[in-house]
Amino acid sequence: MASTVSALDAVRLTLDRTSPVPLYHQLARQLEEAIEQGALAPGNLLGNETGLAARLGLSRPTVRQAIQSLVNKGLLVRRRGVGTQVVHTQVRRPLELSSLYDDLRAAGQDPATRVLRNERAPAPADAAAALGVPEGTEVVVLERLRLTHGRPVAFLRNHLPPDLPGPDTARLETTGLYRLLRAAGRSPRSARQTVGARCATPAEAALLDEPAGAALLTMRRTAYDDTGRPVEYGNHVYRASRYAFDFRLLVRA
Repeated sequence: MASTVSALDAVRLTLDRTSPVPLYHQLARQLEEAIEQGALAPGNLLGNETGLAARLGLSRPTVRQAIQSLVNKGLLVRRRGVGTQVVHTQVRRPLELSSLYDDLRAAGQDPATRVLRNERAPAPADAAAALGVPEGTEVVVLERLRLTHGRPVAFLRNHLPPDLPGPDTARLETTGLYRLLRAAGRSPRSARQTVGARCATPAEAALLDEPAGAALLTMRRTAYDDTGRPVEYGNHVYRASRYAFDFRLLVRA
């Protein structure tokens, strides 16, 4: 059951009317910080715009603009008959060789997986090159929709070498691919990875609950075992409104 508006009553909101920063932006930033810090948790209700405007001495359009900016970021959702509700914090993932499922679970993001495809099919040119097999070789093709708190965050397409058995669909829905690869004796040890960005196709937008043309983060990765053999080729897209990569950079002397 969703929490009541009392959760927002415990959040201190202060606005500086002498600041050049617009009031809606000040309010949106403080609400976002409260979500990031856990003061407002997934499921908490913010109440209606009229009540919040009266509490803060703001106009209703100002409050509506602040809330809409967080809806656009995927932090809040408006539900008919329920009101404005906190959905989640943005997924922030360290850029390292790890399973998205395990990273989400460790971060308390309540991951779930919907397997859309699990079959053997001819490898397209990019997957064949990554896996070191001739184009058209039958390989394992996986397509999965990854969700957090019941909402989609990523569409994952993976190709596995032909010598690997196709993973069990039921297990794919409850654990990460890398854990299954380790169980099959093909542990990923290193990878080459490229991160980019582009706009969502209509099909991707429908899957990820985004408008057509919305910004997506992209990631292509070829992972290798400790003998240097490729164990998987991934081609993934992530909702930019709900997902970010974290980098740790070192200065070279």
